[in-house]
Amino acid sequence: MAEIYRGVMNEGEASSTGCKPSSRATTSRRRMKIRRIKFVDVTQSEAENGRKRHKFQVYAASFSLDRENREGNSISDEEEKQTVIPKKFKSKTKGSPSLLMPVIGSEMYPKFGAASVCGRRRDMEDAVAIRPSFHRQGQDSADVGFHYFGVYDGHGCSHVATRCRERLHELVKEELECEQQWKSAMERSFKRMDNEVIKWNESVVGANCRCELQSPECDAVGSTAVVSIVTSDKIVVANCGDSRAVLCRKGKPVPLSSDHKPDRPDELDRIQEAGGRVIYWDGPRVLGVLAMSRSIGDTYLKPYVSCEPEVTVTDRTVDDECLIIASDGLWDVVSNDTACRVARMCLRGKVDVRAQPCLVKGMEGEVVVGSTKGGEGGEISDKACSDASLLLTKLALARHSTDNVSVVVVDLKRAT
Repeated sequence: MAEIYRGVMNEGEASSTGCKPSSRATTSRRRMKIRRIKFVDVTQSEAENGRKRHKFQVYAASFSLDRENREGNSISDEEEKQTVIPKKFKSKTKGSPSLLMPVIGSEMYPKFGAASVCGRRRDMEDAVAIRPSFHRQGQDSADVGFHYFGVYDGHGCSHVATRCRERLHELVKEELECEQQWKSAMERSFKRMDNEVIKWNESVVGANCRCELQSPECDAVGSTAVVSIVTSDKIVVANCGDSRAVLCRKGKPVPLSSDHKPDRPDELDRIQEAGGRVIYWDGPRVLGVLAMSRSIGDTYLKPYVSCEPEVTVTDRTVDDECLIIASDGLWDVVSNDTACRVARMCLRGKVDVRAQPCLVKGMEGEVVVGSTKGGEGGEISDKACSDASLLLTKLALARHSTDNVSVVVVDLKRAT
């Protein structure tokens, strides 16, 4: 296993989106502090100042995507690909089952794992949200469940990312109850989230965070947001910023989002048309300040920095293996292809992170694995997804990522 790990670590690569070393200034050398991340309505706890060792917080779980009994024909028109509501139907086609035609009597259990580490930064500003079955289309227990995964990379302070973790999935759920188009629902959700952040900053006086929510400091606080909603037949991704979602399909990476960098030609044109400028100061930055062209918050950079997400809707296939959602702390130093290969190794059981001392060296401390109940078999813990997210985080640190690193891995294979 040590040889496999060294092979991944030393391999030269060229990312399709361009892997560059992080442009953010490296802080003075120090030992790493890790803050806990929790996903079920619990606020993120502060890292203890006295802790010297690396500490990773890992959460792995599995849940049941409810079995569908559909009536009618499957959706084939391209315009209806954006439709939120997958009506029930019975397929009239014969042959091998697909994601749209689950095998009668079987259920699928997409499993997931997540890891988050402060890395070489002074503060932890990332946040992760995982909400299994956060929205159910219809009132029947057999209706389709939607599953929410989000990674938020804060800058300036952590409170905008934390607020997104607490609220964005609720706003998306509200929009889905009255909107049948994915793009419109996600765009309105992100806009409402941005408005809430602005109003919240104005209404709260003082807070237990670095900026203390005092103007003008809080106006310089924002967060990226990459959100994926997984249904039985689609993967919906809404991205605002430079975090990223990548689908591993038949061993190949399929980017489901595009990084919003200020020097991206269309983003550069949009910024200049709004009256702004992109200044190269340790890399391209909006007004020489922000290294991304879209985010939630960042009041002082509007309208040059937009909160409007780019939305993609992808049909699921039997070749889909896993979905990787991560902050730029990973993508700055690890290519899409390498991330997919590492995740595949873990999901296939070829790497046991905790059983290999060479892989966990320097990661001593608290590792927490949790699970949720799924199906009739009680609790099902997904160790493979947890290992994948943990190994990707460790790989980013070994390649000298200077940012917080947060990774979510979702297993898309259907249980048979």
